[in-house]
Amino acid sequence: MVEQFRGGNLDPHYLGYFQLFNERKFYEAHDVLENLWLPQRHAANGSFYKGLIQLAGAFVHLQKNRLRPAAALFKLAKANLEKYPREHECLNLKAVGDLIEKWLGDLESSHFEINPLAEYNVPQLALEKLP
Repeated sequence: MVEQFRGGNLDPHYLGYFQLFNERKFYEAHDVLENLWLPQRHAANGSFYKGLIQLAGAFVHLQKNRLRPAAALFKLAKANLEKYPREHECLNLKAVGDLIEKWLGDLESSHFEINPLAEYNVPQLALEKLP
């Protein structure tokens, strides 16, 4: 799947993550980005990729109706992504932080009784200013 993204300035695994995430294939998004993160987990972008993996993982938990584990992963993702500037690797992290806050707020306001993930309520991530 990542082969279609080869040849650009951004890693094809990174680009594949966003396509899969936006198709609601959260486990697959997590999996494809893990291939990029594992060899770089102690490098400068280690926490960045880890945060995006945790974000996808939170939605995997929502798909399985595991609301509290989803909330825990949203918090971990937010903490990891907050270490980076507002825009990093062509991603607006302010928008991602707002997305996390919205989903976490929905979970907490329902006291973890209502799953906010539905056909009409779908998260989307977008890259900006592709090189």
